[in-house]
Amino acid sequence: MPGVEEIRAGIALANEKASASIAALQQAAQALEEAQQSLAQATAGSTQEEINQAHGLLAEALQAVTGTQSTILACISSAESYSARL
Repeated sequence: MPGVEEIRAGIALANEKASASIAALQQAAQALEEAQQSLAQATAGSTQEEINQAHGLLAEALQAVTGTQSTILACISSAESYSARL
């Protein structure tokens, strides 16, 4: 069984990688926001169902990315809490 310091080091590494994923997700969120803006500009005034669906799906994707970021932050917090109690 690993010692306390090895466990803490493993948790720190996991949290570092999780933090990196949050940064990548932030870039994805920014790209999705830009896609929303481009689509809105390109299709202004359109009432076609496919366009409405595309707008909704982009909004849903952005919401999912944001939710994933929150989940990862909660994971990091839990892992740090555990590490502090060791």
